This record gives sequence, C-alpha cells and structure tokens, in this order.
Amino acid sequence: MLLLDPALQRIQRCDAWLCVTLNRALRYAAILHFFRAVSWLGNGIFWYALMLALLLQNGSAAAQPVLHMVFVGAVCTAAYRMLKRGTVRPRPYQTLDKVAAGAVPLDSFSFPSGHTLHAVAFTFVACAYYPALAAPLVSFTALTAASRVILGLHYPSDVLAGAGIGALVAGMSLGI
Repeated sequence: MLLLDPALQRIQRCDAWLCVTLNRALRYAAILHFFRAVSWLGNGIFWYALMLALLLQNGSAAAQPVLHMVFVGAVCTAAYRMLKRGTVRPRPYQTLDKVAAGAVPLDSFSFPSGHTLHAVAFTFVACAYYPALAAPLVSFTALTAASRVILGLHYPSDVLAGAGIGALVAGMSLGI
C-alpha cells in the first residue's frame, strides 16, 4: 500500500490541476452558457427526447431498443446511487478554492459522474441498434463528460469512472 500512496497522490494532483485548468474557461460567458445547456440536456432530457424520436420515427420497431435503454438507465441509476452513497466524495468546487461551480448539482457528491455514466451507457445501446447515430451521440456524450469537469462539478477521475461503469453496464446488457 505504501508504494501506491505516491501514485495516488500524483493522480489526485493531476485531477485537481485539470479541474482548475478547465474550470477557468467559465470566465467566458459563451462557454459557461454552452456547457450549462449541455449539462442540462444531459440531465436526461436529451436521452428521453431521443427515445421518443426513435419511437415516433420507427414505431414498434423501436420498442426493443427503447426498452433496452430504459433498462440500462435503471441499472445505471441504481449503481450510481449506491456508489455516491458509498464514496461521499465532495465536488471540486467544494474542495478546491480556484474552482467555481458553473451549475447547480443534482446531488451532493462527486463520484462517479452520473451524467457521464448514463450518456456512455445510452450511447452504447442506441448505437448498437442504430449505428448511424454514432457520430452525434458520441459527440454529445463527450461534451456531456467535458461539461461536468468544466462546470466544476466533477473531477476527471469521476468522469472516467462514470464512463467505465456506463460502458460496463451497457456492454453486459449487449452481451459484449
């Protein structure tokens, strides 16, 4: 364990440095408003709209993909809540003096990023059924992940963990 401590400290320093560096972008109003909008859409609105659009466009053929997304979303929510309660990691704006909160968080704790977790999981599942959606969904997912750090709500490691968990849940549901 003693050998890991310097490595963990280095990771924590890098996490903090990235938070501070990326959060500086909020001094530009356009960037603040853009990433607030992305984050707001990532609250679920974008994904619910996607599911509705799939159903409207494809009718009953979209029922299985949409139900698959709903199932994965429920599993991700359960995992996310359990981890948040277990880790109780404060958010960057709460612990780093140079990080400002660019948006109001949905809950109290930082680890893992639920926005990123769900975005990655939904993207994997939607793209498995509709590969043509990959470019816009992957782009939106990347912006959602970036928004969480830029807005001072998550550390990069929270976002990476969320992405990993989302990919794991989606992958398992797809039999990958």
